[in-house]
Amino acid sequence: MLKSKTFLKKTRAGGVMKIVREHYLRDDIGCGAPGCAACGGAHEGPVLEPQPLDPASSLCPQPHYLLPDTNVLLHQIDVLEDPAIRNVIVLQTVLQEVRNRSAPVYKRIRDVTNNQEKHFYTFTNEHHRETYVEQEQGENANDRNDRAIRVAAKWYNEHLKKMSAENQLQVIFITNDRKNKEKAIEEGIPAFTCEEYVKSLTANPELIDRLACLSEEGNEIESGKIIFSEHLPLSKLQQGIKSGTYLQGTFRASRENYLEATVWVHGDTEENKEIILQGLKNLNRAIHEDIVAVELLPKNQWVAPSSVVLHDEGQNEDDVEKEEERARILKTAVNEKMLKPTGRVVGIIKRNWRPYCGMLSKSDIKESRRHLFTPADKRIPRIRIETRQASTLEGRRIIVAVDGWPRNSRYPNGHFVKNLGEVGDKETETEVLLLEHDVPHQPFSQAVLSFLPKMPWSITEQDMKNREDLRHLCVCSVDPPGCTDIDDALHCRELENGNLEVGVHIADVSHFIRPGNALDQESARRGTTVYLCEKRIDMVPELLSSNLCSLRCNVDRLAFSCIWEMNRKAEILKTRFTKSAINSKASLTYAEAQMRIDSAAMNDDITTSLRRLNKLAKILKKRRIEKGALTLSSPEVRFHMDSETHDPIDLQTKELRETNSMVEEFMLLANISVAKKIHEEFSEHALLRKHPAPPPSNYEILIKAAKSKNLEIKTDTAKSLADSLDRADSPSFPYLNTLLRILATRCMMQAVYFCSGMDNDFHHYGLASPIYTHFTSPIRRYADIIVHRLLAVAIRADCTYPELTDKHKLADLCKNLNFRHKMAQYAQRASVAFHTQLFFKSKGIVSEEAYILFVRKNAIVVLIPKYGLEGTVFFEEKDKPKPRLFYDDEIPSLKIEDTVFHIFDKVKVKIMLDSSNLQHQKIRMSLVEPQIPGISIPTDASNMDINEPERKKKKIEK
Repeated sequence: MLKSKTFLKKTRAGGVMKIVREHYLRDDIGCGAPGCAACGGAHEGPVLEPQPLDPASSLCPQPHYLLPDTNVLLHQIDVLEDPAIRNVIVLQTVLQEVRNRSAPVYKRIRDVTNNQEKHFYTFTNEHHRETYVEQEQGENANDRNDRAIRVAAKWYNEHLKKMSAENQLQVIFITNDRKNKEKAIEEGIPAFTCEEYVKSLTANPELIDRLACLSEEGNEIESGKIIFSEHLPLSKLQQGIKSGTYLQGTFRASRENYLEATVWVHGDTEENKEIILQGLKNLNRAIHEDIVAVELLPKNQWVAPSSVVLHDEGQNEDDVEKEEERARILKTAVNEKMLKPTGRVVGIIKRNWRPYCGMLSKSDIKESRRHLFTPADKRIPRIRIETRQASTLEGRRIIVAVDGWPRNSRYPNGHFVKNLGEVGDKETETEVLLLEHDVPHQPFSQAVLSFLPKMPWSITEQDMKNREDLRHLCVCSVDPPGCTDIDDALHCRELENGNLEVGVHIADVSHFIRPGNALDQESARRGTTVYLCEKRIDMVPELLSSNLCSLRCNVDRLAFSCIWEMNRKAEILKTRFTKSAINSKASLTYAEAQMRIDSAAMNDDITTSLRRLNKLAKILKKRRIEKGALTLSSPEVRFHMDSETHDPIDLQTKELRETNSMVEEFMLLANISVAKKIHEEFSEHALLRKHPAPPPSNYEILIKAAKSKNLEIKTDTAKSLADSLDRADSPSFPYLNTLLRILATRCMMQAVYFCSGMDNDFHHYGLASPIYTHFTSPIRRYADIIVHRLLAVAIRADCTYPELTDKHKLADLCKNLNFRHKMAQYAQRASVAFHTQLFFKSKGIVSEEAYILFVRKNAIVVLIPKYGLEGTVFFEEKDKPKPRLFYDDEIPSLKIEDTVFHIFDKVKVKIMLDSSNLQHQKIRMSLVEPQIPGISIPTDASNMDINEPERKKKKIEK
């Protein structure tokens, strides 16, 4: 049966076009209930259970299916995902509305419907002859959809009666809309609110905790006076933004101070780019990462960023007067120059809430069901939740979702989602840091895995089309120990004309991951492999990352090769790119490769090749540094794990060898060569990587620090910075140069991916290269897969596809990749921090030499070279007399009593693990030397506990 709609549309040219929309209605759409004679098994995919054995409901004791409306799906997805809820009919009308309103919820509901065990059935009611409804005159789209859902629910109940008279199955309509529920009951449809139904499941009381608490602005809890001003409606906000009354931006809460935040204004205006908000009422219920509208306050109300550290630790939930008192502390006396544009939030344009990890702060009131949840991320406010399982959740990491923030509540309301496990447990803490840094880490779905090649796999004739056979070459790979995802391999051989042929061979991942399929979409979403201390979260499934794409030795592998002809001065005479097949002759570690190069007894083909590569790499590096490339430094640490407990037993900084540098030089060269080639071919849509030059103000701290040691650092160009860092040497203080390079690294901007058609500045500051991209790590970076595809099209080895040449889509992709890379970096740091805590937990109290990296108003930030560990030594502590402190921003220096501290001064500190706050355990550092009465800790006290556990340990080991 065909329905058609006809309407007229005016074209741009001024003409009129007749549009006919056809809508097909069918009789053969199944209801999803197995054994239904009327449908005759017309359903595909997961179906409902013939006899639902769901938890007994006191409201509806007989077997039943559930049919939720759109708002239940949108707001109560946590309940629907619970294993206790099964046999749910999801209507097409509801699914389409959810898709339009929330992409994340839509993805979650698709995952649930694909889970066979949940028995969720998608019913195409919009194309079923008996359930399709047309919009009536004067009826809005929302009311029409509500009616369509009721019609489908009624049809289901009548349809199931025909199936079996004695075994009466029912369909229960779940809605939180009061009017919709009343209409459904009038029409004879069994209907309940989500809360009524969940509370009727007496065997599953824990489900109540997962209910989203939806108190709308209109019917807020009667108690409590209004604390916050009302949020303006979206229409008024958009008007105000258009007229310039309000500014739109991203709300960034402060980690240090819960009463302060900044709003990064969207758009290109340099003026008022960053707006400060201070005080609860001005923050007006915005949460970190929300898109907000702000109103600038008059200049006489502008403030300076606060240097006070304030954490929300009060147990009294609604003591707002005290908050206002604390807000006054922030307004320290400052000079005019320090004042920044200041504003207040007038409305929320888009909420960017996510599920938050943290811990429950149990209420002091006995039998209370209302408790405060403290998120692990200090930028997120505490959340009020209702739970009956508070005593079991104490001391555990849990996930909570925010439901809303009424005007009369000091905190947002939320609901419990999941119990992750014991605080401090390694598995639990790893899960927390992955969730908190938004690292996708769920196992790959069946849809993704279905696109992997079938095993056993081998190179076929078809694979060799447009591909060179280089399996005869003496190729080898050099990687860190234990590396299984080998992206790159190298070769170097002498040509008949006396020149050298050098090849960089990169795993051909784009051969296995084809554009647009589920495997490609998942890899693009993940963006990068994340390396934690003991775990690797792969961007692509393990079959590819550790097997078929990994360039392991003595197996045939597909590669993308960049081959140069060079003279002995490492000058490139010719460059060519080709898809290839290779067979690596050796998989070496950096140490093994170094040993071969250094050993006079070894002269085989692989060693000769490595020596030539090393010689060329030294020339390439020298040339690069002469051009102004920077050699910066950051202390990287490596943990040695106990083979049984997997706890860190030793911690040391990573050692870099010549071979690290050798591999790096050829990777850089390949990346630059490929960047030039893809930009030549695709000037508008090449995916490149740039590193912007830092603004001069970034270098102030570096220049001042060097000046305090009578050294001059020039920062007008990368070359002058590199040269002055090379000259900044002190024979009496050899570690000074490394410290300066570490400090210089902190001054740098973040390198980012971008699309060449959307930017004019391609320069890579750190590498002193006019153009750069990423080509050499496609197993662990999605950017490299796109670059491989572009290069393959450029050399006619593969065909193009629309998204590859759409610069706007490429720019969006770059945005996601930059976010994923930044988050991966933060997750790695968090993993190192957690393992460092584990290390010092077993080590006890340790005293070590340290160097000052920064001086603050009431603290010094130090670096301990032995462990590559950074920490803060505070000089003002609670319940202790305050010392005399004098901070000089110009030098910079900090005078405590009569002792002055400058950057790079050597000190001795005591390191210990502070577990007083279970949620935020941290490494605490205290000063041992120089000795300041009342501040320093005596040396003997610091060594007291340290050797005792060690001696006992040794006895046990014997």
